[in-house]
Amino acid sequence: MLNRTTALAAILLLASCGKPAATPDGESADSGAPPAGAQTAGYNPDRNAYFGDLHIHTRSSFDAYIFNVRRTADDAYRFAQGETIQHPSGFDMTIAGGPLDFYAVTDHSEYLGILPAMNTPGTALSELPRAKDMFSTEPEKIQAAFQGVGASVRSGEPISEMYDLDTINSVWAQNIAAADKYYQPGKFTTFAAYEFTSVTSETPEGGFGGGNLHRNVFFKGAAPFKAFSTLDSTNPEDLWDWMDAQRANGMEVLSIPHNSNVSDGQMFRLETYNGEPLDAAYAEQRMRNEPLVEVTQVKGTSETHPDLSPNDEWANFEIYEELLGSHAVSAVQGSYVREAYRNGLKLQEDEGFDPFHFGLIASSDSHVAGGAYSEADFWSKVGIIDGTPVARGSVPFPGSTGWDDQPDNLIVENATHWFSRWSAAGLTGVWAEENTREAIFDAFRRKETFATTGPRMKVRFFGGFGFDEGMLNSADLAHTAYEDGIPMGGDLIGSGAAPSFIVWAQRDPNAGTLQRVQVVKVTSDGEEVIDVACDNGTPDPSTRRCTDNGASVDMATCTPANQGAGELKVLWTDPDFDAARRATYYVRVLENPSCRWSTWEAMRNGTPPRPDVPTTIQERAYTSPIWYIPGN
Repeated sequence: MLNRTTALAAILLLASCGKPAATPDGESADSGAPPAGAQTAGYNPDRNAYFGDLHIHTRSSFDAYIFNVRRTADDAYRFAQGETIQHPSGFDMTIAGGPLDFYAVTDHSEYLGILPAMNTPGTALSELPRAKDMFSTEPEKIQAAFQGVGASVRSGEPISEMYDLDTINSVWAQNIAAADKYYQPGKFTTFAAYEFTSVTSETPEGGFGGGNLHRNVFFKGAAPFKAFSTLDSTNPEDLWDWMDAQRANGMEVLSIPHNSNVSDGQMFRLETYNGEPLDAAYAEQRMRNEPLVEVTQVKGTSETHPDLSPNDEWANFEIYEELLGSHAVSAVQGSYVREAYRNGLKLQEDEGFDPFHFGLIASSDSHVAGGAYSEADFWSKVGIIDGTPVARGSVPFPGSTGWDDQPDNLIVENATHWFSRWSAAGLTGVWAEENTREAIFDAFRRKETFATTGPRMKVRFFGGFGFDEGMLNSADLAHTAYEDGIPMGGDLIGSGAAPSFIVWAQRDPNAGTLQRVQVVKVTSDGEEVIDVACDNGTPDPSTRRCTDNGASVDMATCTPANQGAGELKVLWTDPDFDAARRATYYVRVLENPSCRWSTWEAMRNGTPPRPDVPTTIQERAYTSPIWYIPGN
């Protein structure tokens, strides 16, 4: 959501939009998904890896429609299954890497479908003075009208004439119906879902700017007729109360906080939304409703920050720091996952509860119905405002002589602060018995999930007390590991002995090769990153690092200059294990370096890469943790 771009975007919108489409409608908000039945053809009791995106917007989101997005939920689900759809800027979008296994449209519940209705002649909403301003030819009127919507979403105070619940509920019903229409058990899974759009931390720009407390809310099957939004309450804890009530009525639901890196320290704060002390009831309710967190997406990666992890050489990865719709920099503490794990352990040790016992996923946050997951084929996320390399700031502005000669205009300003620093990411991986709503949702619940920055690398992570080296070459590795241990997302209860961990990573055959696998160990007072498998041998025991494998990239062609590994598999035991101490372990897998999207676009343009962003990146995956808990 952007504030300072609204005037420019609205002008472009008016210049490029065609006839307004009719307001979507729907007859029922009850899920019509097929009932649970026999196992599908791909059923595997030892679980398969499935990949999907759980954060997608369409024309029904107020901050998509204003930037000329006209694609529907139907378009989004067709895109995820490999069909080509059109970007608002006019070019074709086809998913990189082939069809996904699951997908969820998560339009903002606040004013859902209202802007399309305001732009549809003949509707009552189109006759509002605010509608005439929103779609006028005067930039000041457009900006004021749209920022008023942002301010309403932020404050939780509805704009009475726009708060048309009949329209909002009918579009929510249409999104549920679209999810049901495209659900194909065993082949393609969808979920009824939406985004709860809480924003905090007032910024001078007003409007929507501030810290991100957004959540995406997912239903396993049936969904209620009305979605809970910030126009009901801006407090996520009230959302959890509502979710508990839906669950009591037989509708299983969870929510996933996203993009915590720009929450201004609020996502993982050590007090409640209203400033009260945390307690066990808070922790239990939060984990019941939010077992997962989105660790990477278009607006950067929220694993950790160099200021929080100064001894982690890979902490400075796709760091994005400006608050929503603002140039103000987000507070670091309280905004990153690894620090939250550490604080959760501290709370558990001191007070007996952990509100940050969550697993990890990743998604795109695309607002154009389809995610751009490949560095080599990137289209950003907003719409017409970032739909070209110039707008994204990957190539110099036309007429300039180079990067030292950029004009002072809004396009360059937005590219410098925002779009050039966004990422081609990400995807959620789950381990589930089959590709159905029931199996995938259950994987969410038990946190058997992993996050990638775009490539579909597969990662398994098990912990146990009876593992041995012979398991690594066994055809029954996964079966034995499930029988004798626990997978990612689980609690490993101590027996007095040191546990062993099996880490197994496989490259995406359509992406880069693997360089190393790392275990990140977190305790209540520290952290360590340990290389446990290398593409060029074993880690140096004195440094706990792989030796330099000479990986590089030919910057003239963006071709990697070395081979790397297709698979890395290892049995690892923590050399500093303390049986009496809680610890959180998760896995990070790194590919060899490859060109960042901005470098790909500069190369195609025949100009030097933008100098203030990295030219290469190391794509990666993160597993949900295994939590070691001392035995009695």
